Amino acid sequence: MHDHHPHKKKFLNLPHYPGGNAAYREFITSNLRYPQEALEAGVEGPVVVGYDILDTGVVQSPHILKGIGYGCDEEALRLVGMLRYEKVKNRGVRVKSTTKTTIRFKLPPGIRISYTSAEKSPPPPPEKPEPKSPGETYEYTINF
Repeated sequence: MHDHHPHKKKFLNLPHYPGGNAAYREFITSNLRYPQEALEAGVEGPVVVGYDILDTGVVQSPHILKGIGYGCDEEALRLVGMLRYEKVKNRGVRVKSTTKTTIRFKLPPGIRISYTSAEKSPPPPPEKPEPKSPGETYEYTINF
């Protein structure tokens, strides 16, 4: 079961991300700003963005193929729009390659907010000084 044909020659150079996948992931991780709305709703998951890469390395017309809403889709589009690929030279041919990427929104640990529990739990009691147990206080009233 082979999806690709091993003998098919590639005539066109396609743009690559400078530094490869590791650099690409690093770029996404360091630039991703988790949308406040998604944080508050506890939303996480993959957003799939389709986009074109021109032979100049510029990303064009990013669009959501699979979104999760809550501001994540817009953030994914913003990130993809910032990507810059290496320029490619193809003897006089203008090339536009269409590709897609998945940007994963993963809530930072400890951020999960569940409103239900917050509403039901009573406010913590005000700090009371520890009541002294009987037998520990020695109060003598001495009358001379």
